Amino acid sequence: MRWRGDHAATLASAVQLIEQAAASVESSTRRGGHVICLQELFATCYPCQAEDHGMFDLAESVPGKTTDALAELARRLEVVIVCPLFERRAAGVYHNSVVVLDADGSIAGMYRKMHIPDDPLYYEKFYFTPGDTARRDSDVPRDRPNGFNVISTRYAKLGVGICWDQWYPEAARLFTLAGADILLYPTAIGWIDEEKDEYGAGQLDAWMTSMRAHAIANGIFVGAPNRVGIEGRVEFWGNSFIVSPRGEILDRGDDHSDQIVTADCSQVEMDVVRTHWPFLRDRRVDAYADLTRRYID
Repeated sequence: MRWRGDHAATLASAVQLIEQAAASVESSTRRGGHVICLQELFATCYPCQAEDHGMFDLAESVPGKTTDALAELARRLEVVIVCPLFERRAAGVYHNSVVVLDADGSIAGMYRKMHIPDDPLYYEKFYFTPGDTARRDSDVPRDRPNGFNVISTRYAKLGVGICWDQWYPEAARLFTLAGADILLYPTAIGWIDEEKDEYGAGQLDAWMTSMRAHAIANGIFVGAPNRVGIEGRVEFWGNSFIVSPRGEILDRGDDHSDQIVTADCSQVEMDVVRTHWPFLRDRRVDAYADLTRRYID
């Protein structure tokens, strides 16, 4: 979906689309859980096209006005809502975050974006502190940072990254190894006006190819809801999609419309794929220690 110009209008539109998504699943032949994911920083404009201290006023606490409204909606519809927002954690500490609201309206968990870009019109390092969410495993100290936590909900275990995270196979693998059923990457990516004609098609293809590769390599469903609309010099390219553990595109949006993209995600299918393509079985975990190095000189 697109940003509507202010928080209230955008939130109202999101509520309407979530209600439509929940109704479309309930009225179909689908059975099982309903997980609804919005796009990156959905409730505000994309604030990072310039280094502007005034943009920090867009941030909010968790819980806060956005999560409170969507928590009530999640409870009423009995759906899981993945809510990405601009989080004010403390004075001077801001994150690009996701709050996962369970089907009873409770907060099932949070994720704070780990990989922070600094590109033309995407000056995120000015705004966002990298995530440091501690693991909750009983055998791992809480003060040991590991941002790639799986969030358990009524319907599925979710591995949720945010935009720039989707380019990193390490993150997808860690979510998978932690038991995720679905990887979700709420996104705000688009074309810069002067680059679109020359590079636009290749950029879009690379974006989709990267996430299809995560699905194949990990035998997992992947969903990527992206913004649409023109904000400043960026045309967000939409093309939200869901991909199967085989890398097949199950549903895909266009590059300009508010749309609901849906698919059935079966754990049985994941097991079939992983037993035919046993990439997880054949990993040489004894040989990968150098992955923790910046570069092998």
